[in-house]
Amino acid sequence: MATLISSYNRLSDQSLLREVGRLAACERDATVHLVASLAALDQRHLYLPEGYGSLFGYCTQVLQLSESATYKRIAAARAAQRFPVILERLAAGDVTLTTIRLLAPHLTEANHIALLAEVRHRSTREVEQIVARLQPRPDVPSTVRKLPTPPAVSQTASPPLQSTTPDQPAVAPTPAATRDDVPPSCAPPVSNAAATCHEPVCAPPPDRPHTNVTPLAPARYKVSFTIGAETYGKLREAQHLLRHVIPSGDVGALFDRALTLVLRDAAKTKYAATEQPRVNRPSSLRQAQERPERGRTTAPKTRSRHISAEVKRRVWARDHGECAFVSASGKRCAERGFLEYHHLVPYAAGGDASVENISLRCRRHNVHEAEQVAGPWQPSSVREERPGYGGEGVAPRERPARVHVRHVFAVGEAVCRHASHAATGRAASSWRPPPTAAPLAAVKTG
Repeated sequence: MATLISSYNRLSDQSLLREVGRLAACERDATVHLVASLAALDQRHLYLPEGYGSLFGYCTQVLQLSESATYKRIAAARAAQRFPVILERLAAGDVTLTTIRLLAPHLTEANHIALLAEVRHRSTREVEQIVARLQPRPDVPSTVRKLPTPPAVSQTASPPLQSTTPDQPAVAPTPAATRDDVPPSCAPPVSNAAATCHEPVCAPPPDRPHTNVTPLAPARYKVSFTIGAETYGKLREAQHLLRHVIPSGDVGALFDRALTLVLRDAAKTKYAATEQPRVNRPSSLRQAQERPERGRTTAPKTRSRHISAEVKRRVWARDHGECAFVSASGKRCAERGFLEYHHLVPYAAGGDASVENISLRCRRHNVHEAEQVAGPWQPSSVREERPGYGGEGVAPRERPARVHVRHVFAVGEAVCRHASHAATGRAASSWRPPPTAAPLAAVKTG
């Protein structure tokens, strides 16, 4: 396998991208053929003569498929028996097996064409919202209960919390929420072919923890998570202090109120949000020119890496709180997490902290664009991220590594020195960004 990886490492960037696209198309084609063959095998019950009481057992034991992969393929095969157009959508990449599994119980002769068109290229979370619209469920009550202490764990058990919140999910989607999510439960088969099968298809253990946000109905969501004893104490204290505002002590209402305050503080920290922005004051030089009676002049401020609050607000509004990186083909990155302020023209090359020169970048694209100028990062310039707010119980080494901002500054200074050497005719072809950087102002920037 190492040789196989090496063969792909020898490909150029464009060749590798084309090869990955070709292989993905081949995988889709193979999946469609497997689903179609499983549909035929299911109709004939060919797993019975082979000594298996269910198609599920045959797939997991003979075909060596995982339980989650088996369940999704069986669900797609039985749905395709009713609506063969599903195979065409799978082959085109318009829908995934997970999408078909979620939608299959709700497909009818009258709506299957419209629904398949609606879920085209939709994520699992979006499909779950469509399903919640098709089959709304009532709100769940706000409950707090203590979990049993695991026998093998000595730590104190933490109580879970469940609540519902209106308008939109109150908990951000987890990084693991992808288009191939496996939900906690499954619906029984609805086709006649499925009814003749001898086994109930039960959902296998998922490959990841269940999502903690579940759509119940349009604009209604169930949120569940586990908290520790200290957080539980804060919850009870908040219920007591806010009885005059929330007499019932409803956890959902408390959660919404807490998120409102958290978002307000985060907006102030991230992009200097304020209801009353301060008017820019005239510079010291302008004051001296307008008031010569002071008898002295003050030199204008030198350039600084500092990005003013006004610039942050305007850049955030212009870029809509998303990474503004645009590829050569015109595809813009839509990441909204780990955003950083990026200098389009590096500071050391003369770039200033103006609205025109500052843009939002996600962390990876910020590093990517820096690597285009200075080459790959040195291992000594990468350190572990400090635990953030809400990181209780998570060791720093378990968090993703981040590039030290001092190295970014060192790269910019190296670029500036290189330009200076070129202008004076000095040899500068051997310059390289230093592996470490002297301590500078720790401002996260591009």
